[in-house]
Amino acid sequence: MSAPGRGVPAAPEHAAADAQAAGPARPGSTVTPGGDPAAVSGSTGWAATRERGVFFFMRLTWLGIRVLGRPVMLPIVHLVALYFFLFGRRGRDASLDYLRRVQAQVPGAGLTPTWRHAYRHFRAFATAILDKIDTWSGRMRFDDVVFEQRAEMNRARSGPRGVVVFGSHLGNLEVLRALGTLGSRVKLNVLVHTRHADYFNRILRLSGATDVELVQVTSFDPTTAFSLREKVDRGEWVVITGDRVPVHGGRTVDVDFLGGRAPLPIGPYIIAGLLECPVHLLFCLRQQGRNHVYFESFAERIDWTRRTRDAVLASCAQRYAARLEHYLRLAPLQWFNFYPFWDAGS
Repeated sequence: MSAPGRGVPAAPEHAAADAQAAGPARPGSTVTPGGDPAAVSGSTGWAATRERGVFFFMRLTWLGIRVLGRPVMLPIVHLVALYFFLFGRRGRDASLDYLRRVQAQVPGAGLTPTWRHAYRHFRAFATAILDKIDTWSGRMRFDDVVFEQRAEMNRARSGPRGVVVFGSHLGNLEVLRALGTLGSRVKLNVLVHTRHADYFNRILRLSGATDVELVQVTSFDPTTAFSLREKVDRGEWVVITGDRVPVHGGRTVDVDFLGGRAPLPIGPYIIAGLLECPVHLLFCLRQQGRNHVYFESFAERIDWTRRTRDAVLASCAQRYAARLEHYLRLAPLQWFNFYPFWDAGS
């Protein structure tokens, strides 16, 4: 079934403008432009933070795995994580704030807002980078992945057109590449909020990932929208993370998430509406030494009328937040957002 508010979607040029409109929504359940500039600055700080040595680190890690192997590189990347933990105050404080919310909302996880558990959070991220490189390089074996809803994934893969997949920074989204083990490969177009997509694409090519393309969406215009639609028409998949505030502010809607109010972007739902194709959710968690892929339908289509537009987008964002929280509770240390996420005072 379609998302609530079934009707005629907004014209592509209008929807594209919505996706890049400046300023987050004010607190509430409706989508509105504008907002406090200080709030915009805080919520989009992840994009402004300098990517200290990230490219060098990624390439060095890739080379290290090739030359030394994963067992030798694991303690090395943990030392790198310790460096960022000790000297990256912003990320450390964000992790501690997150752990306070986990302690209150998921007491069974046994996590507390202490430096020890925050460093475990950073270490989990470092380990996930090794998993990503294993995935890109084709070293992740079929036996390393457990597909919890394989029938739904096969249905999406065998459709006449491609699909949109909403992912997140929970776990290892790159495990999508393991779809190649199910038969013919699916071309993945991963939308990213970085001006360095070309550099990351070169790293992917070096690693052997020829079926993954990073698409820069620091700005979104009708040309980008039509290009993505052509990819979907060819049967390719478009992958969008829904838990990152747009680089330059963009439009957001506040949702209930882990006991507080947090802004989520509306861009993913507008893009999915433009592409007029089925939409799915994907989460991949590392459990008992194996990657578990959870793949579920989100909507056959996301569409709206002018009258229902704001309500539909707000509903989609809240549904996404609820599913993200559901899977986050299964593995709290695998949600890798190291920047202030919740509204101030929430």
